[in-house]
Amino acid sequence: MPMFTLKAAAAQLPKLIARAEAGEEIIIARGTKPVAMIVSVQSKPRAKRQFGRLKGLAKVGPEFFEPLPEEELKLWEGDS
Repeated sequence: MPMFTLKAAAAQLPKLIARAEAGEEIIIARGTKPVAMIVSVQSKPRAKRQFGRLKGLAKVGPEFFEPLPEEELKLWEGDS
């Protein structure tokens, strides 16, 4: 992401806005510290979430609930 100082950004604000409209994210910094970001506002609202949309697409078998073998359990717990 490109970063511009506050002074540089103010001098070329129309160009930076055009870049943001094209999908780029622009960071504005005060000195070397990033303080703001210019991003495009989406013209289309996001679709509303639908609960249960993926229902039935994944299945968990009974083996999922069985204890892990001792060797694999040690790997998950960080014991070598």
